[in-house]
This record gives sequence, C-alpha cells and structure tokens, in this order.
Amino acid sequence: MKPLPDFDMVLFGGTGDLAMRKLLPALYQQVKAGTVSPASRILAAARRKLSRAEFLDLAEASCKPFLGEAYDAATWKAFAERVSYFSVDAQDAASYAVLGEALGQHPDRVRVFYYSTAPEFFAAISAHLGNAGLITARSRVVVEKPLGHDLESSREINDAVGQHFAERQIFRIDHYLGKEPVQNLLALRFGNVLFEPLWRREWVQDVQITVAEQLGVEGRGDFYEHTGALRDMLQNHLLQLLCIVAMEPPTGSDPDAVRDEKLKVLRSLKPFTPMDVATKTVRGQYKAGAVGSGPVSAYVEEPGVAPDSRTETFVAVKAEIDTWRWAGVPFFLRTGKRMPDKLAEIVINFRPVPHPIFGEAAHGGRANRLIIRMQPDESMRLYLVAKQPGDAMTLQPVNLNLDFAESFRARRLEAYERLLMDAIRGKLTLFVRRDEQEAAWRWVEPILENWASSEERPKYYTAGSWGPAASSALLSRDGLAWNEED
Repeated sequence: MKPLPDFDMVLFGGTGDLAMRKLLPALYQQVKAGTVSPASRILAAARRKLSRAEFLDLAEASCKPFLGEAYDAATWKAFAERVSYFSVDAQDAASYAVLGEALGQHPDRVRVFYYSTAPEFFAAISAHLGNAGLITARSRVVVEKPLGHDLESSREINDAVGQHFAERQIFRIDHYLGKEPVQNLLALRFGNVLFEPLWRREWVQDVQITVAEQLGVEGRGDFYEHTGALRDMLQNHLLQLLCIVAMEPPTGSDPDAVRDEKLKVLRSLKPFTPMDVATKTVRGQYKAGAVGSGPVSAYVEEPGVAPDSRTETFVAVKAEIDTWRWAGVPFFLRTGKRMPDKLAEIVINFRPVPHPIFGEAAHGGRANRLIIRMQPDESMRLYLVAKQPGDAMTLQPVNLNLDFAESFRARRLEAYERLLMDAIRGKLTLFVRRDEQEAAWRWVEPILENWASSEERPKYYTAGSWGPAASSALLSRDGLAWNEED
C-alpha cells in the first residue's frame, strides 16, 4: 500500500459513536499498515471537557472491542502519539481558536475535516472554519448522511457547506461504496468481457438489493421518528448500489466519468405516480417479536417514539429504469430493522434457459444468479447448475466463489479505511456528487409526499420476520420471490 501524504484530520464529533466504532479504528489500522507517517495528526474535536490523556483512555477502551485481534499495545501507543483532543463547541466561533493554533503549525498540509455530527451543525462548522481562515486549497470536508430530510433541506445544507468548500473539496460519504464486494463488482463488470453481453434486459430477469438489520432504533427513537427507513437507507445506500449495478461502462476510471454514469441511472429511474406508490411500494413497522435469542419490543414502545407513530422501519420498492439496457427489468429494493439476520446483498437473477432439455424436474427450476454479499460476510458467488453424481440426469445448483479469497492473502480493508484514505488522497470516485444526491431525493420525494398525505398506516410485521406479507406480494405479482435461501 502506498504511503499517505502527511495530513491533519479533524474529527468533529470525536467522542461520538461513529468516531469510536469506525473512524478511529480505521485510522489505527492504517497506522499499523504503515501508510500513516509519524508526522500526520488526528485532531479529535467535541464539546466534552476532556484532557488529551482522558480522551485517549476513552478512545482505547471504546475502540479495543472493534479492533479485536488487530489491537496491540505497541501499535496503539504509536497511533496515540498522532492523536490530540480539543474541546470545541461547533456553534461557538471562539472555541475554534485552539484548533486554528494547532492547524497553523502546518499551513501547507492536506487537511481533512470530518463532520461526524448531526447535519444541523454542518453550516455552523463550515462557516466558523471559513471565517477563521482554516480552509486551504488542500482542504477537504467529509460529510455523513443524512444530508437533509428532503430535496429542499438537502440543497440548504449543500449550499451552506458549498459557501466555504468547492465541490471538488466536498466528499459525501456512503460507506457501502467502500465495501470490497462492491469494488469487486466494478472489477467484474468493467475488467472482464465475460459478463458485459449478459448484463442487460435480454438475459437479466430481475435484480434484488437487500439491506437488513437485526437491530432496532437503539435508543435513537427521537432521530428515527423524523427520518424513517426510506430516508435513512433507501435514498442513499440502496440507490447507490443500484447505480453500481445498472450504470453504463464509464469512459475511464476518473471520478466524474464514474459519477456521470451513476447520475444517468438516477435520472432514468421511472418517476412514481400516486398509483405507483400504492402498488409498487411497501412501508412497514415492526411490532413485538423475537430476534436472535430474545424477545424485543415493538417500535412504538421504543424510547422517543410516539405511541401512534406512522414512521416506517421497513421499505420495499419496485424500481424501473427507462433505458434500452434495462427496460422491463424490475429492480426490487428493501431495507428494514428487526429482521431475522444482518444482511446486505445484491442478487442478479438471470433468465431461465429458453428450453429445459432435461425437463423441469431434472433442472430443479433454478436459473443462474450472481450474489454479491456485503454482510455478514463479504463474498461473490455465481450460481450455476451441474449434474448430480449418479445414473440419473438430475441437475443441482452449485456455486463458483468469485471472492478470490484464496488468491489474495492481503487483509481486506474496511469500508471506512478505504474511504478515509481516498479522502486524504483527494480521490472522489467513491463519494457522491451533489447532482447525484439531488437526483436521488427527487426520485423518492413522491413516495414521501404520498405517504405523508395518506391516512393508511404502515403494515405491521413481527420483529424477527422478513417484513410484512405485502413485501412478498410485491414480487409475487411478477411471478418472483425474494432470495432468502443462502
């Protein structure tokens, strides 16, 4: 791995959950890998009044469980030498003085400002950084979702950040784009000639994208009540995965060539009419049930949730892309909380053979499919049929592991590791451009508006199930079913 340039990374929200679970462990791993120079610095900033020693004790205790076997005392010591802590109130201009003093020691260095805070603070942080003269030509800002709750609020946040950072300096992160299987899908599609002739309506029957969580709202009821599954997951993560599957081959690997093609997909999504919302979307809400080894309460019993809440914890959508490549191919997207398993996968179902010469019984009724799984494990498998040993011509599904785990022994990068390194290097390919984000909001807004004006409540599903029955019916009307076998 190539060494990173010397950098200063400022983590706003440095004592928060994201910093402790993902960002600091990702930076630790890169220190361990030898890509982070001793001169580079990590400046954690948060409101809490902590000394540097107190923050490092908190960080070590919090990060250690997420590092697992990667943790060792010597590497942590080397990592900690690069870490400082500053008490900064995001909305108080005066508190940025200590940050400015520290950054002023290296004015020509790459600076990455990571906004690991609530989006309502993005405008204030950007303004205070800009007014303090802390944004240089070599600065970048990384912003986390959700950027707004609709198109208008998204534009307001982007405008506020854009007053101080140029578009080329803004890195809108979607960590699913940094996952290894998604990278492998790009390599599979655009690095090989084998799949390109099949990657179209003539040979693909349907595409399914699922992101399922076992967890509930985990004490974030106040936040989730104003967000819901459509805004929280589908508008960003699932649509970005859809773009990777459906995009045309870009002219090159430069960031705008890739992002131009993703934008074309988003603009080609068939808009929803009120009738489409009624027949091609499903919203659900979990009721009490059991997940894993124990019982769990209903969503409306979670702290911060209104007893009569109509907020969706599950969404399923049938999307259609109006292009020559994909016309008539349904893309089914679903996401939900309190599902039986933690699962994120893309399933490409190919069409059945036009004439089963061995008979339906011998064939087993299974068509070819490609499954790209991002969690709980990371893998890519191509399912074919082959003859079962014996004297009868009976075909059984078999799979080819396309993950290349035996070929590449190097440690896999976590998504945040890859994306943080790309931000430091100024590589925008795996980050979302503003026009992409606005196109995604534009597509989901008719759904949001229709649900808001409807008297119909979300359809209930038992916690620990795969969602309401209407989700299965969404596919069964096309003679299809969700992949739930692997």
